[in-house]
Amino acid sequence: MLKLIKRFKNDESGATAIEYGLIAALIALAIMVGATQLGGALNSKFSLIADCVKDPKASGCPQ
Repeated sequence: MLKLIKRFKNDESGATAIEYGLIAALIALAIMVGATQLGGALNSKFSLIADCVKDPKASGCPQ
């Protein structure tokens, strides 16, 4: 019984799984934040293009 308790105390496989889970969660969070910012930038760029197609002399449009 003492050997079983000692082996359980020294087992770190659960800690490793938790660490991998935290790393995966942080990577997923970074991807979500990056995709959100990229989506906002693309949305503003396409809005500018749409406005320039409607009125080429509008401010911000290349001449």
